[in-house]
Amino acid sequence: MAKIPVFYSFHFDNDVMRVQQIRNIGSIEGNPPTTPNEWETLKRTGKSAVENWINQNMKYKRCIIVLIGSETASRPWVEYEIIKAWNDGKALLGIHIHNLKCPRTGTCRKGKNPFDLIKFNDGRAMSGVVPCYDPNSSNAYEDIANNISSWIDHAIRHKAN
Repeated sequence: MAKIPVFYSFHFDNDVMRVQQIRNIGSIEGNPPTTPNEWETLKRTGKSAVENWINQNMKYKRCIIVLIGSETASRPWVEYEIIKAWNDGKALLGIHIHNLKCPRTGTCRKGKNPFDLIKFNDGRAMSGVVPCYDPNSSNAYEDIANNISSWIDHAIRHKAN
């Protein structure tokens, strides 16, 4: 089975170690990892450089996966990535990752669904049309590993944009 190219959207500072676990699942082809130094250098070069990096990395991806930690919904670059993905007609989905254990900090509190905060012109929340999954708390990694391919496939087949 061919790997589906995806882009991961997440709060780098808080969740990079949790996201790395998802990258290691291996059933999907995600955007290449960025080191903390590369991300900090990119942010210092300015807003247009970050937007260009995001735009280039999302260009040929079929699905954008928002990996939701405790503060993801409040991150401006995550919001930018969600809106860009929607406007570009990409499939979108969210996965709560608060129950994945970070080697530095353990698990974290469940964050808000960022799709609840992004509204269409008619006032409806994007969460009404974008699926968001909350893996089993007793073994979140296994739940994600067993289901991520079908979640992606569902998002691609049922996208509303």
